[in-house]
Amino acid sequence: MDQRTPAPAAVPEAHSQPPDVDIRVTAALAGVAAADWNRLAGDAYPFLRHEFLGALEEFDCLAPQGWKPVHLLAYAGDRLAGALPLYLKSNSIGEFVFDWSWADAYERAGGRYYPKLVSAIPFVPATGPRLLVAPDAGDPGAVRDALVDAAVHLGEQMQLSSLHCLFPSEVDRVVLGRHGLLLRMGCQYHWHNEGYADFDDFLGALTSKRRKQIRRERREVSAAGIEFEILPGDAIDARQWRTFYEFYCSTFHRRWGEPRLTLAFFQALGRRLPAETLLFLARERGGDYVAGAFALRGADTLYGRHWGCSAQVPFLHFELCYYRTIEYCIEQGLARLDAGAQGEHKIARGFRPVRTWSAHWLRDDGFRSAVADFLDRETRMIDAYVADLDSHSPYRDSG
Repeated sequence: MDQRTPAPAAVPEAHSQPPDVDIRVTAALAGVAAADWNRLAGDAYPFLRHEFLGALEEFDCLAPQGWKPVHLLAYAGDRLAGALPLYLKSNSIGEFVFDWSWADAYERAGGRYYPKLVSAIPFVPATGPRLLVAPDAGDPGAVRDALVDAAVHLGEQMQLSSLHCLFPSEVDRVVLGRHGLLLRMGCQYHWHNEGYADFDDFLGALTSKRRKQIRRERREVSAAGIEFEILPGDAIDARQWRTFYEFYCSTFHRRWGEPRLTLAFFQALGRRLPAETLLFLARERGGDYVAGAFALRGADTLYGRHWGCSAQVPFLHFELCYYRTIEYCIEQGLARLDAGAQGEHKIARGFRPVRTWSAHWLRDDGFRSAVADFLDRETRMIDAYVADLDSHSPYRDSG
């Protein structure tokens, strides 16, 4: 490893590769028309919307946490043909693909791991597109290839340690792998709607033990006198946002330190993405709110993101973040509930393990070889872990 790695140069303003696609770098999504960006992002995956990513930048969620936008824009003539959400990172906070040990090893060997390039949705461990292409692009593959080449070129030009693409879609994963990025497997737990008529129909698919467990947990919450509300963005008033935000902050202060997102960010989402933004609120019967959960709705998936509470009610977290959201998915005909990273306890409540992916370019050949060896062993371990979880499925027909 080169122990004399210089400090990174300033971000170049433009780069063209190949000649018919002009790649530009922008330090703010505000400089891109929302309609142009959303034409690439589509409606299925809300985290890519200009309204979401732009609000992160506008309402001070990124800079304090070490995220600096350096988004890549691919132009065909004067028309935006593709884009890659991209950030220069001074740490690994808010990524959910843990490379702290990589950074430690790199720096103990004399290198400088940070800053690095990361293509991700900040603070969101949800699989989705990263290499964005206009629906009318003549050669979508060429645009994706140009974006990957440009991102790697940017890392080389700035003499950075690495480039990481987190939670890419299957299409993007294939492209990234073809370009030589190392692929890393992870595991999450998602609930899948098998065409259930209602929550009882879902329970009927579970083993007797798990069905009884969920019913018992729900009874305890009901006996505590808790009532529930589900509010779309345009029905959430200022008091309700403030109350939820207090819950959200309390969770962060207990577990991770300073909250990542601001109240103004959440309020902006309610205004700008009213149909996608949801609050699941719990209150004492006729009294004050005691818990809240924030979610975003995609075309076929409900993404549960953040939760917090002011009272310790047994099983309230499961009721608000799992059972109420599962009911919502069934009622709305959504195919899947992605309730966030981690949480092996979700298996007993009807969730199934799913593999997730990330892709990694490492500039130093020796370091790349060491990480590749590590990933080979890690992948085998995760495959075995997922297979073991599948063998303990809570569903009656799993065997």
